[in-house]
Amino acid sequence: MDLSFLPAWRLAELTRSGEIGCLDLLEHFIARTLRLNPRLNAVVVQDLERARERAKELDHSSRADAGPLFGVPMTVKESFDLAGHPTTFGYADRKSHRAGADALAVRRLEAAGAVVFGKTNVPVGLADWQSYNPLYGTARNPWHSGHTPGGSSGGAAAACAAGLSALELGSDIGGSIRVPAHYCGLFGLKPSWGLCSPRGHSLTNAAAMTDISAIGPLARSARDLSLALDAILGPDPAESALAYALPPPRATRLPELRIAVWSDEPGQATDAETVALIEELARHLEGQGAEVSRTVRPEFDPVEAFHLYLTLLDAALSARATEEDLAQKREAKAALRANDFSTHSFIVRAVDLSHRDWLRLNERRFQIRRLWGAFFEQWDVLLCPVIATPALPHMQEGETWERTYHVNGRAIAYNDMLFWPGITCGFHLPASVAPLGLSASGLPIGVQIASRFGGDRTTIQAAEFLETSWRGFVAPPGWE
Repeated sequence: MDLSFLPAWRLAELTRSGEIGCLDLLEHFIARTLRLNPRLNAVVVQDLERARERAKELDHSSRADAGPLFGVPMTVKESFDLAGHPTTFGYADRKSHRAGADALAVRRLEAAGAVVFGKTNVPVGLADWQSYNPLYGTARNPWHSGHTPGGSSGGAAAACAAGLSALELGSDIGGSIRVPAHYCGLFGLKPSWGLCSPRGHSLTNAAAMTDISAIGPLARSARDLSLALDAILGPDPAESALAYALPPPRATRLPELRIAVWSDEPGQATDAETVALIEELARHLEGQGAEVSRTVRPEFDPVEAFHLYLTLLDAALSARATEEDLAQKREAKAALRANDFSTHSFIVRAVDLSHRDWLRLNERRFQIRRLWGAFFEQWDVLLCPVIATPALPHMQEGETWERTYHVNGRAIAYNDMLFWPGITCGFHLPASVAPLGLSASGLPIGVQIASRFGGDRTTIQAAEFLETSWRGFVAPPGWE
């Protein structure tokens, strides 16, 4: 039995039953990380002694009180606070920072029994699908070292896929959980916005949640997503006494599931292999007895929705923008042509957005969210691409808006690939990712599974159906 690639729920069964000790399990993952991490540069902060003390305490505790993640060794994204360690978001001038307390989500995961032993690599400012920064260097994809594991939870995905960590905690505002899961062949969940408190996931110890951004897990099984969501669910108890009770999944068997499939969108470049795999999955689901439609769509203009997301995204990120960042955007905005409707133009036009204008845009966002809600009255889940392509090669030249990439033989702007991540998360919807297959070049491809706001358990259940009937996690070659 190779412990390295077992799902977290199975590892917790082994520790609860006493088949393996929590410290022994932790040492297995620590040894593996020390041996293999230099090939990946995924785990960039180690908190080994505290983790060992915690594992020893669990070994001496009563199994009757064991949590659902009892003894599970895991790491978290660098952007989450771990007491005594820096939280940098990849910024070099944060090197000397030390967090005074663990992030709330870390405390909640440990309350469920997990053992956190380190933190994983990110891009600067958590603002890229590459994961490199001047402090920690470049994270690499375990499926191919010449490719990125994604971002901004890229180190997280690499560590989990290569069997260095049994479970991961990430965050997502533009695909930062979903894209790394897709690039590395994992399961991932971006929860409905606001469900899980991000306290301790901020450069400024902000009390307010960042619009669109959500924290959530990456894992090697859909069941692990559910366990992790249960652990981190809920508001900050310092602010609210509310408890969130999510509705159960809408279907208990695959044939009961009503599935909309949106495999391609005219004008938005999507890799032909990704489209073909989603269509193949649709045929499989029909064969399993599920109701499937490839033509039904929510009743709004997807281009308008995408542009709205881009504007709201930049507004959300402006709170942590430096004055230098804002000055550069003002210059870029002033240089725009009136007929420039590129992805970048919508981002830079959002600089210095007035509150009145933001309220108008937010109203339109909620109108579209109602249309999403009406769509999900008729359909339980939507299957669509996670992003335009399988894992990108390392691209570190210039800013993201200066890069291009070829999809189906055509050059597109790097940030045009925000379409598939943004069409769901811009409207606060939950989305899980499940493994879909491999490209001809041997890189993983995932599928995004979205549902109505609060329908997180339905997306996870659908991912579990796919795990059972279609494809589960497969360890990347050379890491077994």
